[in-house]
Amino acid sequence: MKTIGLLGGMSWESSAGYYRMINEGVKEALGGLHSAKIAMYSVDFAPIEKLQHRGDWQGTAEILIKAATNVESAGADVLLICTNTMHKVAAQVEAAINIPLLHIADATAEVLVQQNIKTVGLIGTAFTMEQDFYKGRLSEQFGLTVITPNADERAIIHNVIYKELVLGKVLPASKEHYLKIIQSLANQGAEAVILGCTEIGMLVKQTDTEVTLLDTTAIHAQKAVEFAI
Repeated sequence: MKTIGLLGGMSWESSAGYYRMINEGVKEALGGLHSAKIAMYSVDFAPIEKLQHRGDWQGTAEILIKAATNVESAGADVLLICTNTMHKVAAQVEAAINIPLLHIADATAEVLVQQNIKTVGLIGTAFTMEQDFYKGRLSEQFGLTVITPNADERAIIHNVIYKELVLGKVLPASKEHYLKIIQSLANQGAEAVILGCTEIGMLVKQTDTEVTLLDTTAIHAQKAVEFAI
């Protein structure tokens, strides 16, 4: 079994989900007392969040590159950045290490292609919804049409993530907002909706809606399990 490298802490709430899902996946695949071989480096999210909102992506890249090289030094055979937003600097991190990086958008797009989905909704942080590093990759490399919420809806989604979910707060009113936005995307033609922030799965589940949801945390974790075994 290969060793999975996790670059987490952004936030630790969702990184805990990665750890659990990967170990559950290995146990399901191999049975018995098997568990995943994991090398994890968890960063302090507070300074990264400040750099994000200042637009200092080079500063965030430097933090993640240092962490990623530590993960590699710990014996990891592959690296996962346990957050959608910070894939904005994935290319810089990948260039600094000698092990493969499993890109969260690629793993998600592969599922969409397998399901023959052409048009997809995307919710996540404002950075993920508004900038091109994520939705551009989906459209350019996988031929997907990506629909994002309107400006007011994007603000709601972003604020819930940073003011509630990363702090472990799961509020019914926020869930209701999210479900309305998800349904709106479906009404606009989205055949499925990507939960493009690793915390959103804490708030919204497939059982909450008839709209097909793609939980990027679960998809990314499963891709890591497949690589490892």
